[in-house]
Amino acid sequence: MPYSHPQPLDRAAAFRQVRHLLPGAAALAALAGYVNSVVLGFFHTPVSHMTGAVSHLAIDLADGRAADAVASVSIVLGFVGGAVIAGVLVGALKLIPNRTYGLTMMLEGVLLAVATALLIAKHRLGLPAVAMACGLQNAMTSSYCGLMIRTTHVTGTVTDIGVMIGHWIRHRHIDQAKLGFAALVIVAFGCGGWAGALADARFGPQCLSLASMGCLGAGAIFWWVTRDGFNDVP
Repeated sequence: MPYSHPQPLDRAAAFRQVRHLLPGAAALAALAGYVNSVVLGFFHTPVSHMTGAVSHLAIDLADGRAADAVASVSIVLGFVGGAVIAGVLVGALKLIPNRTYGLTMMLEGVLLAVATALLIAKHRLGLPAVAMACGLQNAMTSSYCGLMIRTTHVTGTVTDIGVMIGHWIRHRHIDQAKLGFAALVIVAFGCGGWAGALADARFGPQCLSLASMGCLGAGAIFWWVTRDGFNDVP
C-alpha cells in the first residue's frame, strides 16, 4: 500500500519487535481462506483476491452472462472500497499498532455479518460485502508497521518464497525467519480454505457467521489491549 508520508523503516527490527505478528498474520490468512471457500460455494468468483475476480469478469462478458458480470464487477468494486476505508481508518502518519486496527477488524466483522444475512437470503449483494471485508483486511495488514503482509491471497507470498529459494540455490544468504513466515501464511490460508469448504458443504452460507464473530471478538480485544498504544514494545 502506498503511503502519503513515507517513513524510514527497519523491516528486520519491525519483525523482531512485533512479537505477535506471525500468529496474527496466520490467523488472518486462515480467515481469508475460510471466507473465500465459503463464498465460492455460493458464487463462482473468488472474493479474497482480485486476479480471479477480474478473470471471471472477462469470462462472463465473453459468454454474455450479464448478471454474473455485474456480480463480478461488484466484487471488484467492493474490494477496492474496503481498501479505501482501511486507508481512511488506519492512515499513514504513524505506522505503529494502535486502536484503529481493532476498529478496522470490528468493521470487517460487521461487513461479514451483513454478508452472511444476505447470502443466506440468496442475495448477491452479499458478494460485494464480503469482498469489501477482504479488501479492508488486506489493506489493513499491508500497512501494519509499514510491512507488506498479504493475508487475503498467496500469489505474492509464493513468489517471495520462490525468489528466496533461487537465492539459496545461488548460495546467497536468505532470511530463514522470513521464509518460515511466508510458508506459514500459505499453509494457514490453505487450511482456512479447507475448513471453509467443509463448513460450507455442511452448513451453507450461515457458517460465514463464525468468521464474523471471530473478527468482532479479535477486533474488540485488540482495541482494548492497544488502548495505550504499543510504544513501549522493546
